Amino acid sequence: MERLEETSELQSRLSSLSFTSFPGITSKHCDSDPTDRLQNTDLSMNLSQSPKQTNMDASEQREEANDEAPAEHTSGDQGEKNSAGSPLPSTEIKAETPPLNPPSTWTSAALKELKAKLRTEKDSMVTVYRGDIMTVHVPTMPEAKKVCWEFATDGYDIGFGIYFDWTPVTSRAITVHISESSDDEDEEEELEGPLPNGDVEKGSKAQSNSNLVELIPVYRQDSHMTVFAGSHDFPGEGTYLFKFDNSYSLWRNKTLYYRIYYCA
Repeated sequence: MERLEETSELQSRLSSLSFTSFPGITSKHCDSDPTDRLQNTDLSMNLSQSPKQTNMDASEQREEANDEAPAEHTSGDQGEKNSAGSPLPSTEIKAETPPLNPPSTWTSAALKELKAKLRTEKDSMVTVYRGDIMTVHVPTMPEAKKVCWEFATDGYDIGFGIYFDWTPVTSRAITVHISESSDDEDEEEELEGPLPNGDVEKGSKAQSNSNLVELIPVYRQDSHMTVFAGSHDFPGEGTYLFKFDNSYSLWRNKTLYYRIYYCA
C-alpha cells in the first residue's frame, strides 16, 4: 500500500517537473499526448531564441522566397511592352530625323527679266488670293541632285518658307495645293499634330510632326523689289513643301511669278 502511494507521488512529481522545465510549450500543446508533443516541438529553439531573432529569421525566409520568384519585366534593352508582354508596334515610337544642311539663297535685281520670261511659261504666273496659302509639293527625283527656285511678285510682298517631309515618296508628280489659312492649319493639325499659328512677321514655328523639318521659316519677303532664289541638295528621299503665304493680307491679292526646277 505504501509502495503504491510512493509510486503515485513519484508520477505526480514527474508530471509537475515536465510542465515547469519547458516554459516554451503552451497549454494547448500540452493537451495532446506527451510523446507527440516532444516529437513535434523544437525545444532548443524555444529555450534559446528571442523574439527579435525569430523576426530576423522570418525576414530572411521572405527574402529567399523573393529571390526564387521570377523577375518582373523591366524596361531597358528589351524595349517597351504592352500588358500582354509583346513589344509595342514600331509606329508608336517616333524616330528622330537627321539634320538638314542649310540651303543656298541669293537675290537678284533682274526683276523685269524674270517676270517677262515667266509670263510665257505655263502655270508660272498665278494669283495668291487674300487670306490664302499656296503650297507646292515637290518630291525628290533619282535623276537629280538638288532643287532650285526663284520667285517675284507685283506691287506687294508675300510670305515664303520651305519644309522637307521625310515620308517615303509614293508619287513623282509636282502638285499645288491652295487653301485658306484656316484650312491649311486644320490640315497641318490633322497630319502633323498641333501647330501654333505662325506669324509671317516673326517667322513660322517648328513643326511637331517628326517627319517634317523646317528648312526656311515662313517670312514676309520683299519679292516685289527683288528676285528671291535658292537651291538645296537632296538630303535623301522625301518631298519639299514650298509655301507662298498671303494669309496675313485682308484686302490684297498677290500676283506671283515663280519657277521651281531640278538640277543635276
